[in-house]
Amino acid sequence: MAASLLAIGAAPGVAAQPASAVVPAAAAPAAATPAAAAVPVNAATAGVPAAVAAAPVTASGVAVLAATPSDILREQDDLFAQLREAARQNDASRAIALADRLPNYAIASYVDYYRLKPRLGDATNEEVLAFLKRYQGSAIADRLRNDWLLELGRKRDWFNFDRELPQFVLNDDYQVKCYALLSRASRGQNVAAEARVLLDNPPQYGEACNALVGQLVQSGQFNNADTLAQLRLAGEMHATGPAKRSALLLGASDTRAAQAVDVPAVAMARGLGDSRAEHEIYLVAIGRMARTSMKLATVALNKNLSKLSAEEQAIGWSNVALAASLTLAPDAWDYWQRAAGAPLSPFQAEWKTRIALRRGDWKTVRATIDAMRPAQREAPAWLYWMGRALQAEGRQEDAQALFRRIASQNSFYGQLAMEELGMQISIPASAAAPNPAELAGAAADPGFKRALKFFSMRMRFEGTREWNWALRDLSERQLLAAAEYARQNDILDRMVNTSERTRTEFDYTQRFPAPHNDILHPTAQSLGLDRAWVYGLIRQESRFITDARSGVGASGLMQVMPSTGKWVAEKIGLVDYGHGMLNDIRTNILLGTNYLNMVLNNAEGSQVLATAAYNAGPGRSRTWRGLLNAPMEGAVFVETIPFEETRNYVRNVMSNATNYAALFDKRPQSLKARLGTITPRASATGLP
Repeated sequence: MAASLLAIGAAPGVAAQPASAVVPAAAAPAAATPAAAAVPVNAATAGVPAAVAAAPVTASGVAVLAATPSDILREQDDLFAQLREAARQNDASRAIALADRLPNYAIASYVDYYRLKPRLGDATNEEVLAFLKRYQGSAIADRLRNDWLLELGRKRDWFNFDRELPQFVLNDDYQVKCYALLSRASRGQNVAAEARVLLDNPPQYGEACNALVGQLVQSGQFNNADTLAQLRLAGEMHATGPAKRSALLLGASDTRAAQAVDVPAVAMARGLGDSRAEHEIYLVAIGRMARTSMKLATVALNKNLSKLSAEEQAIGWSNVALAASLTLAPDAWDYWQRAAGAPLSPFQAEWKTRIALRRGDWKTVRATIDAMRPAQREAPAWLYWMGRALQAEGRQEDAQALFRRIASQNSFYGQLAMEELGMQISIPASAAAPNPAELAGAAADPGFKRALKFFSMRMRFEGTREWNWALRDLSERQLLAAAEYARQNDILDRMVNTSERTRTEFDYTQRFPAPHNDILHPTAQSLGLDRAWVYGLIRQESRFITDARSGVGASGLMQVMPSTGKWVAEKIGLVDYGHGMLNDIRTNILLGTNYLNMVLNNAEGSQVLATAAYNAGPGRSRTWRGLLNAPMEGAVFVETIPFEETRNYVRNVMSNATNYAALFDKRPQSLKARLGTITPRASATGLP
């Protein structure tokens, strides 16, 4: 494998270095590995290996060891990692020096990319075009085109930007999308309608989107209401910079806008102000204050209601209602009632719908979804809940039409929709296994080869990008073969992702693998845990990457936090446990399943509550349950979990578990039965 990888991605006209090649002593890197170091001749009498004593002796009296192919490969990989880091730090001179030491590296295209990227701002168009031509059709060429489009946008070089944009294959960069509209607006085109849809995430605006807002305001394409909406959105999402810029565009104080977002008590103490923009800044402060002190926010809003217009009053209450919804406060619905007539952001519309769901107010559920933006209404979640609302109103045919639209999707809402149509979740017939020729085709794909090289160096971002790029335009059979090739190389996350792309041919052993069953099955069985649920959780936690590590330090298949691992080890009497054991598969499964069993017992057997506790902590799960005053349908409870990450996590784990159960038990399953009913009873616990 190592020998064949040396030729991966070699540039046209550049010969790949043979695996058996030896770096000449004069060209060897300064930081040579011990095996390649020059050794004094007299060291032979000091117990050095025989290979050293037998090495050829130069005239200067030293023995020179020939580096092995694996030594050379490791050294090149180390240099490449340094090059990658230099490029990330925009250290152009170091990147060039390191790239020069890798003339025949396995992935030549990335060496060239990291050489060029740090100086892209100073590079000539000819240099960039030469790179794009040289690696035309590759993932890294599309990545450089993305980088270059951002640079062209910053320079306002719309001629070259507009020429290159249609060739940007992925076209998934938010900043590039803003520059594209800015380019068109600069030519006098009206892009306001498209911008209103695009400009919905102020924390991600950056230079491009902020410039677009400014251009649209200055050209008159955005009116006062648009700019006020941008100010509200920035306040809602805690985006101080965009809030300040919106205030300035409205002729108001950017300092007050920043205070409204960051220190709302100060902004509220300064009073309401006289202009419409100042009123909006005050209402932003009300909404921010409500996140920490509902009482102070409502007192301040009530105090100034008489000075606000009817729409401003409604906006103020919608800001309060959102904050109350995010804590599932009992009076959230009352605040939404007072907010009638307010222009709601997408996030506010979703939470008004969720609070209506908790109340069983299907009329409001339907009305609020109807009022969402078209793209938002088309999301599987809101298609499902709209179907449920129509069903509650007796419009069965209309409801079933919506359910049919998503029932083919093997997802949380697709499975729920299937059950509303009278079906249960079963495993489709498996497609024929990929034949040797199909597998050989996957193994020969240069994109997959590059991906494997990156995965071997633990560069998962680049590996995943190369793998996904290679999947474009593959047939169903080719996707199944690629997934199987990933399985053969123990890259199970790519196997799952690849297999999930098929629409007519399926292999659920690829989509829902069960590795390490010899360890997990007896462990889960001894604890009385549902094996399908445990696998469903692992699939969501780590995608079966054994050395996975989260940003907060959770490790291994079951993503166990170090503190949790230590606590569980003490509880179960695991002697000689050390933090370094957390990535050991057997230990990770032992600790993870025992902790899962503890949270399940604390949740009185509810997999929904235990899954939420595993992700967000037992205390939060208990709090959410403690807010119930009556039994609640499991699907509604999941939909109204306040944390987006935990909400998505529980959805995916429960959907996964249902598929695993169908696979293991070989009979149809019910997601709704697995979700069950969440009762309001809470119990004491000794969990951390």
